[in-house]
Amino acid sequence: MDELRKRAKELLESKTISVVIGYEEGTCNRTRALFVEKPEEASKLIFDSRCVLNLATYITKQEVKAKGKMAIAATIPVMRSIIQLAYEFQVSDKNLLVLGITPESNLMEFKDLLEVETYIHKFEIEINASYREKLDKLAGMTQTERWKFWIDELSPCFKCYACRAACPMCYCHRCTVDFNQPQWIPVPSHELGNLEWHIMRAVHLMGRCIDCDGCANACPLGIPINLLNKRLLEDAKRHFGGYQPVLKGDHLMSTFKPDDKENFIR
Repeated sequence: MDELRKRAKELLESKTISVVIGYEEGTCNRTRALFVEKPEEASKLIFDSRCVLNLATYITKQEVKAKGKMAIAATIPVMRSIIQLAYEFQVSDKNLLVLGITPESNLMEFKDLLEVETYIHKFEIEINASYREKLDKLAGMTQTERWKFWIDELSPCFKCYACRAACPMCYCHRCTVDFNQPQWIPVPSHELGNLEWHIMRAVHLMGRCIDCDGCANACPLGIPINLLNKRLLEDAKRHFGGYQPVLKGDHLMSTFKPDDKENFIR
């Protein structure tokens, strides 16, 4: 995208920002994250349909923040992630400039995060048809059948935590699974340990997941762990009217209202 390369070069030359986070050619016809710190390196930036990595994962990293003000090439999922991270006080206008990439692959430069929030609210989070079919199939199963489905799907997991590394919302410096005194989640990769890890992570993402599929794309075994998050997104829509990340306001999982439904309590 020539427009993106040109603007990145201008921002670096003027020292408006210190690093541009974008995509470059990787190996095996895949793309990877690129951190551009010199104007002449902006020519390496690319954008096409292969650029699905959620770059918002990097903006909370201390080694990236230490470089100074960042600019980021942001698709709709990346922009949603940025707004959720801003809500959680992880990023702000002071250290981030958003170079939005529209669904038509046009470049949009936002003056602040409020503009980003206004823009992304034009696009609802929608589960696509193929995943909806899978969710409907799971919903039609008995409890025993669903239990077997997830035990079978999660059994190959060897806890490489690629899903955690790919998720912009998993920014804790030390995760629950890294504690051993006390040990909350079993370390070994066995039936119970795998189930507890993935359920715990899905619950932590309730009301925060922006449906980028980064976790499933990163899994080396192709485990459909994003189905758990999509199920919770559907539940949020059904019971609480849906979810869109906001800069300020009530959070889905931290706000009580007297008229909240309680039919989930058994």
